[in-house]
Amino acid sequence: MNYEKGYVYKLMDQGGPTDVRESYFKEASEEMIRARRLCQLANETPIDNPQYVKYLEELFNRNLDGIRILTPFICDFGNRVAFGKNVFINHSAIFSASGGIEFEDGVSLAPGVRIATINHDFNERHTKYTYGKVTIKKNAWIGMNVTICPGVTIGKYAVIGAGSVVTKDIPDYGVAVGVPAKIVKYRFNEDKINKIVSRNWWNAKDIEKARMAVQEIKNACKENLEIRCDLLNK
Repeated sequence: MNYEKGYVYKLMDQGGPTDVRESYFKEASEEMIRARRLCQLANETPIDNPQYVKYLEELFNRNLDGIRILTPFICDFGNRVAFGKNVFINHSAIFSASGGIEFEDGVSLAPGVRIATINHDFNERHTKYTYGKVTIKKNAWIGMNVTICPGVTIGKYAVIGAGSVVTKDIPDYGVAVGVPAKIVKYRFNEDKINKIVSRNWWNAKDIEKARMAVQEIKNACKENLEIRCDLLNK
């Protein structure tokens, strides 16, 4: 049977399944080889040689100005990853990206983060796969050695503690830790969250108003830090 170009990615976007024995899967196999070759070249290039960034730009088919990715780094589907502005990915990240990964503006990943967007069929695990896109929203912070499972969305300004395994969606401003990750608190109380949202500072045309709103968030963060320090000193 003849399949149109991109058919395998349509199946991935629908959650699958895909079957490696079908001819349409050749397109995915070719992308995996391309991605792994470019990751290998980037990882073999000294970190102070800007050529490593060129390999990553070829991997993602885009300019990476404002996006920083430290090597070593592994991604098997460069064409399935989307970046917002000012994204930071620390070293030793592993992206199994066939199901799609989206990083919104300001996302930060600590070393050793693993993101999975693919799973195996229980009964035909060597030939059939299912998928779930992972979305990490604005200014979320992912701690060291976190694993994010297929289909998960991590909300705006959320924080995921080191070593956590995220199996379910994390709401905006949530702080989650553990295996599996569970919400232990929110970064701000409900009143402050509502005030931040109502400010809509990220879309503000008045620079001074935007600065005031950002300062308000910083003050709220400082208050939370001072409370934590007081608790530790008791």
